[in-house]
Amino acid sequence: MGLGVGVVLLVIGLVLLTGAVDLPSAVTDVVDTGVVGWICVVVGVLGLALFLTTGRRRSHVEQRHDG
Repeated sequence: MGLGVGVVLLVIGLVLLTGAVDLPSAVTDVVDTGVVGWICVVVGVLGLALFLTTGRRRSHVEQRHDG
């Protein structure tokens, strides 16, 4: 998961949690936006943490085969 996906999930989760967007009743009757919002926030934060911890350790290794 890249940086962009983590940020997008975090933003979507926060929008759902705060109720910044009024969703149609057809959606809110079926889906609990609070639960989906928390799931998006948690996954977004985990994705950002994973990106930040593994992004700095990546290195490019070249192997040469003399033959």
